[in-house]
Amino acid sequence: MIVNNIDREWKPNTTVAAIVERDSRFLMVEENTPDGLRLNQPAGHLERGETLLQAVIRETREESGWRFAPRGLLGVYLADKPGSDITYVRFAFCGEALAPAADAPLDDGIVAVRWLTRDEIATQADRLRSPVVLRCVDDYLAGIIHPLELIRDLR
Repeated sequence: MIVNNIDREWKPNTTVAAIVERDSRFLMVEENTPDGLRLNQPAGHLERGETLLQAVIRETREESGWRFAPRGLLGVYLADKPGSDITYVRFAFCGEALAPAADAPLDDGIVAVRWLTRDEIATQADRLRSPVVLRCVDDYLAGIIHPLELIRDLR
């Protein structure tokens, strides 16, 4: 693919996300994005030197203030960002939210942390960061959970 007349090697963006349910509500963040105010699970990019589990624990704390204890791998989701040459590979983990970290500053752009029902999330589909957000909730509710041992870090 040629972008701006410069040949680039295409590489997918590796991201992680935490799907956390408590009392039939899901942990969500409201964030400013280039596309406006959006809803998402606590999520973000894998950083050099991290394992996937370290990344999802870090991202959950940075975006929501909650500490995250992963219990299973929900799935691996491949999705293109519409109107761009960006592809995301999202590793979605389910688990428990533990007491929020005291005085944890939230990432820039995070406007609010919310606990929403599945229906409240679905009725705001036009505000979701991507369709993968609701798909992860639905997969969780369908019981599609894989053991963490499925992931192998060979570094």
